Amino acid sequence: MNDRGKIYEDQAAVFLERAGLKLIRRNWSAPTGEIDIIASEKDTLVFVEVRGRSNTGFGSPAETVTKSKQLRIIKTAIGYLKTKTLKPESIRFDVVAIVPGTEPEHIRGAFDAGKYWY
Repeated sequence: MNDRGKIYEDQAAVFLERAGLKLIRRNWSAPTGEIDIIASEKDTLVFVEVRGRSNTGFGSPAETVTKSKQLRIIKTAIGYLKTKTLKPESIRFDVVAIVPGTEPEHIRGAFDAGKYWY
C-alpha cells in the first residue's frame, strides 16, 4: 500500500468509528485479496472497501469498485468468515469514498454477496 492509500484508510477508520462502527481488523489479506477494514455495527459484520482519488475529474472514487473488485472482496470476506469460523447475524459490504478536502462518503450496502454466500 502506498502512503496515500494508508492516509485514506486512516481517515476512513476514524470516520467509521465516529459514525458508531466498531473496528475489528484492518488490512486482512488472503490469496483472494484484501479487506481494507472489517467492522461491526450492532449484529452486522461490515466489510469496508476504502477508495480515494485526489479529485473527481474522472469520477467518484466509489465508481472504481468494479464488479470484479466486488467479487474479490466477497470471496475474501467469505475466506475471513471461514478462517475465523464466524456465522454473523448478517454481513454488509460498504464503500468509503474519499476526496481530500471533503467529508468521506460512506455507502452502506454498496453491493451484496448475491449468489456467493458462506
